[in-house]
Amino acid sequence: MKKLTMIALFAGFLTVSLTSCRDQETKEETLEESLIEDMQDKDADIKVKDDGDKIKMKTEDEKVKIKTDEDGDTKIKVKDRN
Repeated sequence: MKKLTMIALFAGFLTVSLTSCRDQETKEETLEESLIEDMQDKDADIKVKDDGDKIKMKTEDEKVKIKTDEDGDTKIKVKDRN
């Protein structure tokens, strides 16, 4: 009985840890997507270079740059003109 309880407990911890890792990866993508959607709603001038590795978006009030390097790291710069 003790062995069965330990196996069930270990399986529960493993499930929770794998689920939490998967959620962290999608949060970064949703930040990029939400910025792109916001700028599209504001009728921004959008330029995509290097097969999507560099995205520049510009409105009258703000500029947003999204860059993805070879390692898959993403840098986001937002500038307000106010």
